[in-house]
Amino acid sequence: MSHIEKAIVGLRSKLGEQVLSVSVFRAQTTVVLAREAIEEACGYLKSNHEFDLLADLTAVDYWPEEPRFAVIYQLYSLKHKVFMGLRVPIHSTTLELPTVETIFPNANWHEREVYDMFGINFSGHSDLRRILMPYDWEGHPLRKDYPLGYEEIQFSFNFDEIDRRKPYAKE
Repeated sequence: MSHIEKAIVGLRSKLGEQVLSVSVFRAQTTVVLAREAIEEACGYLKSNHEFDLLADLTAVDYWPEEPRFAVIYQLYSLKHKVFMGLRVPIHSTTLELPTVETIFPNANWHEREVYDMFGINFSGHSDLRRILMPYDWEGHPLRKDYPLGYEEIQFSFNFDEIDRRKPYAKE
């Protein structure tokens, strides 16, 4: 039995029904978890199965479907040299997850980015504020319903027309 398979068996026995599904795609194993189980799952995988590095944490917007968002955690075992993905679906009415910052300290920056770009809150986070956008920015730019800006592309044949309409800074 591989290291990943042992970890999945352990997760299933520890979390039971909170493990919603397990899938393998292109040799990458992903475990789909209930919202409430992410903190316990990360702690268990770190202490019992040596997944000691949070390699990445990001989110996906499936708008207009529900659950609208999924937060994805990529864990890595330095000893066994394997990745495991954890995915947590979130409905648009409950945009909150518990933080994993106490288990993986580098989650601080990843969770701030997900909060800034998608508007997903992490309860218990030590410093949840914008990290990429200005503090007074309204909205979350990586949401699929975020309005797009548009600026016509300038080429040599339309330079004069665009130059006339372009809003330059005034002195």
